[in-house]
Amino acid sequence: MAEVEIEGGATNAWQEAVIDKLPPAEALAGVEREVMEYDVVIVGGGPAGLSAAIRLKQRAEKDGKDISVAVLEKSAEIGGHILSGAVIDPRALNELFPDWKERGAPLETPVTKDRFLILGPAGEASLPMFAFPPFMHNHGCYIASLGNLTRWLSEQAEAMGVEVYPGMAASHVVWDEPEGRVKGVVAGVFGIDREGKPTGEFQPGIELHGKYVFIAEGVRGSLAKTIMARHNLCDGAEPQKFGIGIKELWQVPAEKHQPGLAQHTTGWPLDEFTGGGSFLYHFGDRYVAIGYVVHLNYKNPFLSPFDEFQRFKHHPAVAEHLEGGTRVSYGARAITEGGFQSVPKLAFPGGALIGCSAGFVNVPRIKGSHNAMKTGMLAADAAYDAVMDGRSGDRLDAYQTAYEKSWVYKELKLVRNAKPLLSKLGTTLGGAVGLFDMWVQTLTGGFSFFGTMKHGKTDAASTGKAADYQPIAYPKPDGKLSFDKLSSVFISNTNHAEDQPAHLKLLDPSVPIRVNLPKYGEPARLYCPAGVYEVLYDEDGKSNPRFQINAQNCVHCKTCDIKDPSQNIVWTTPEGAGGPNYPNM
Repeated sequence: MAEVEIEGGATNAWQEAVIDKLPPAEALAGVEREVMEYDVVIVGGGPAGLSAAIRLKQRAEKDGKDISVAVLEKSAEIGGHILSGAVIDPRALNELFPDWKERGAPLETPVTKDRFLILGPAGEASLPMFAFPPFMHNHGCYIASLGNLTRWLSEQAEAMGVEVYPGMAASHVVWDEPEGRVKGVVAGVFGIDREGKPTGEFQPGIELHGKYVFIAEGVRGSLAKTIMARHNLCDGAEPQKFGIGIKELWQVPAEKHQPGLAQHTTGWPLDEFTGGGSFLYHFGDRYVAIGYVVHLNYKNPFLSPFDEFQRFKHHPAVAEHLEGGTRVSYGARAITEGGFQSVPKLAFPGGALIGCSAGFVNVPRIKGSHNAMKTGMLAADAAYDAVMDGRSGDRLDAYQTAYEKSWVYKELKLVRNAKPLLSKLGTTLGGAVGLFDMWVQTLTGGFSFFGTMKHGKTDAASTGKAADYQPIAYPKPDGKLSFDKLSSVFISNTNHAEDQPAHLKLLDPSVPIRVNLPKYGEPARLYCPAGVYEVLYDEDGKSNPRFQINAQNCVHCKTCDIKDPSQNIVWTTPEGAGGPNYPNM
């Protein structure tokens, strides 16, 4: 990938191996580490990574063979960083464990009622479900905590002999030069101080080498970015598009609880050309999962996705589900939205991208976990066959081929124009034309009058200039339905070791004040849902502006890495066990 100059003078964060060039890389140069060898090393203990690990062990057990598999997870516990709606399509789970019900998988609330609303400032209109193609209906799906399902998958994996290591953040790629084959990762680096120097508690980490390495970091992973750039995996693909999903978990009175209700909305409070919408799911022990997604190609730099969500909860069609309830958890996470045309090449020398590291979310369905699991299984099949054939370190072309023949590929192709139509035509017209296109493709087996549309600009490049917009006056939170950022971060259980380097890196520290503040109003202070970024002034409130990063607050959503208009912020993984810890999310 070519190096791109930005207005601030620094280079684009997608440049080759940028993670290896940032502090505390100097402190780690030349350090000797213990090396552990595996057949397959998997970075990321989410649905994709664990499904891959389980599939590898299943294949080996069936054949009477042995295969060594390690799964690394940066969260303090498996599932701690998993955040999703979630209405789960069990299609991949049915393939992985046909007996998942007997095994006790935590999918207990089937969807019994679908509802789709178009909101105005005070009222709503219901769009009948027969207007949607059959694949958009949630019949046969389950409302659940994806974090709890991930914890269950980890239990199954460990019972089969997978070595699962929570609290072990994979911070760097181990390259086999000069070809750039990925032969492993560095994980478990601890004890680097704020200045990037080793402390008395320094641990250099270990190198985990694999015949194949799967990258399952989730959205906008730091290692995935480095590997994509080194091996030009995004060449020929459209730019990846993203949304930010903000979620709260509520517990409501029994008389308000409607188990099995899945409600989605579009429209207010966003304007016609700011894409997004909401989900609201009733499940479990009087739980209501409520969330809001804002597409990150929005133009107005004064927009705050967090505050749009807080305002949204006051709509009568939403408030009625929450009033009298208690908010028990909060979180935020970026979502891949590029779909079919943004999926990069999946295999590289020494490994593969699986799950949201590559971006398999079906935007119209608001679902991706089933596709993530399936791609993990497809990659596992390719790696298992390669290991049993005595191969290692080559490109798993069989995985790419299997993906292109899979139901994941067909599902994403069917909805490939939904996102571009929304971006081009707006919510109302784009949504209507998108529905028409999906119906035509459903009835014709994939034909579209639009072909395959392009996404065009990145989300960062979509940001408009501050001079062209007015600041948005958001209502103050009432502490009952709406809340501020800091109290929200508190209930996300977010924590980072205090004396570590900020994992949010500025390629050029002058850019936020020199470039972003005058041109864009420094939107980091608004798009971040956790209050990480602030612009501070002297007592007069206008002189001597300074950019402050409160890295302790970071919930690992990675929106800053995506939306910063100068592409000057690089999200890197902090010490293992840091970040949020989401219960039942």
